[in-house]
Amino acid sequence: MRFAMLARNPELYSHRRLVEAAVALGHSVDVINTLRVYMNITSNRPTLHYGGKTLPIYDAVIPRIGASITGFGLAVLRQFEIQGVYPLNESVAIGRSRDKLRALQLLARRGLGLPVTAFAHGPRSAEAVVKEVGGAPVIIKLLEGTQGMGVILAETDPSAISIIEAFSAANVNIMVQEFIEEAGGTDIRALVVGGRVVGAMKRIGRKGDFRSNLHRGGKGEKVEITHEEADTAIRSAEALGLNVCGVDILRSRRGPVVIEVNSSPGLEGIERATGVDIAGEIIRFLEINARHGATETKGKG
Repeated sequence: MRFAMLARNPELYSHRRLVEAAVALGHSVDVINTLRVYMNITSNRPTLHYGGKTLPIYDAVIPRIGASITGFGLAVLRQFEIQGVYPLNESVAIGRSRDKLRALQLLARRGLGLPVTAFAHGPRSAEAVVKEVGGAPVIIKLLEGTQGMGVILAETDPSAISIIEAFSAANVNIMVQEFIEEAGGTDIRALVVGGRVVGAMKRIGRKGDFRSNLHRGGKGEKVEITHEEADTAIRSAEALGLNVCGVDILRSRRGPVVIEVNSSPGLEGIERATGVDIAGEIIRFLEINARHGATETKGKG
C-alpha cells in the first residue's frame, strides 16, 4: 500500500516510527509538508499539488497536523477525503478533538466521566464560574493550549477570578475545571487504535508541577489500567469519531475522568514506557481498514 503522511517535520520520533513500521510491513510512505500543499477544488477533478507535481491517489493518509496549523491542515485532509483517500483520522473527528469545549460536550453527551467544567464569556461571569466548579483550587485552561501550555492552577478564589478577568479582557477563550487533588499530579495516557487500548502509561509531573505532560518534564511509566478506564478510553474515541488517539484520564474518587483526547498523540513516551510497537499497530489498522471512499462522516459536523 502507498500512504501519505501530512507532517511538517519528518524527523520527529513519531513520524520516523510510522514510516519505519510501514516500510517493515511492505508499504511506502510519502511524507508531505502540509503547508506546502496547494489544491484545486474544482468539483469534477479535485486535485492536490506538492513540489510542482500533482499528488497521486493514495491508499490512505496519515494526518499529523500541528495544532498551530489546524485550519489549513484540515482543509488539506478534506481534499484527500474528497478524492476518496482513507484517512487514519477523519477531518471532522480531528476538528472535534481540537475544539476542547466541543470535545467535552460530546463526551458529556455520552455520559463519560469528566471534571466539573464551566465556560462563560466575559469578566462579569468570573465569580459565578469559579463557584460553579466548587471553588478554588481550580484549573484554568486556554481553549487553544497544547502539551500543558496555557493551563493554570489557581489556588484561591480571588486569584482565579483575577486570572479569568484578565483573560476575558484580552478576549481569550478559557474554561474552568475542578482540581482533582487525589490524582496527585499524575494522569493516565491510554492509546486507542481501532477501538481497543493498545498501550497505557502513567504520566508523572516533575516535582512542584501539577501538569504531567512529558513535554513539560514529566516522566512516563507502564501501568495496568482497569476495565473501567479502558472502557472510558474506547468510548471517548468513539464519541469523537477517532480511530487513533491518546485519551488522558485522571483517577478520581468517583472513577476515571477524561481531561483531553489527543488526535495526534506522540509515540515516543508510550512506546518506551510500554515496549509496545504502537506505530506497527497503527499501520496494521490501516492494512485492514483502508478502502477507497470509506470516510464515514462525509462532511457531517
